[in-house]
Amino acid sequence: MSQQTKQNWFARHKVLTGAGALVVVIAIGGAMAGGGDDNKDKDKGTSAQGTSSGGGSKDTSDGRAEKAEKPKAEAAIGGDGTFQVGSDVKPGTYMSTDNTDGMCYWERAKDSSGETDSLIANDNVMGTAYVTIKATDKIFKSNDCHGWEAVPAKASGAPKSEADGNGGMYRIGADLAPGTYKSTGNADDDTCYWERDKDALHGIDSIIANENVSGNGVVTIAAGDGYFKTNGCKNWKKTN
Repeated sequence: MSQQTKQNWFARHKVLTGAGALVVVIAIGGAMAGGGDDNKDKDKGTSAQGTSSGGGSKDTSDGRAEKAEKPKAEAAIGGDGTFQVGSDVKPGTYMSTDNTDGMCYWERAKDSSGETDSLIANDNVMGTAYVTIKATDKIFKSNDCHGWEAVPAKASGAPKSEADGNGGMYRIGADLAPGTYKSTGNADDDTCYWERDKDALHGIDSIIANENVSGNGVVTIAAGDGYFKTNGCKNWKKTN
């Protein structure tokens, strides 16, 4: 299925109209690759987040000890390939970061037929992606992505009060604090898109609210939200 076009159900142009009415527009991605490429420049086995430094030390020229960084953690799922859920991949929530060219594509499927009807959810990724793989899923596919790291079920960390407007997905309570955010100076062609999600399953039922923004954008992210997605926007700053 190397030349089948990707169907991106829930990516950048979901439109919110009226009081809570969601309209999903199918976006067509590039042709789907069939597997990994050992000669690609991207590092498919590691991710920029979820790593730590420490361990041994090395001497500097003035005699002071300097902490040496630990190697980056190996990804739980590679950035390229088709994986069977249960044997190759465990169910759970995973994160892939630093996907800067918009070519990262993932897919959850109910079987390995490769047909459109087998798709459960999929996305083309710019920036950071989160996806939850269920135990009932049969296949997880990833192409041109950085490696996927497992994330804990409960969000924790030091959440920020600013978000890169093209950063992809932010986990509420871990990456981003709840509150009201503003993005100013967006283009007048509705290329800025934001989305509040209750989970990372990427189904239509996952979406709490969304909007295509022209000019200024304002959104209130609730403490009970799971994720905030943003693409093509100016940076978001918390106002209260």
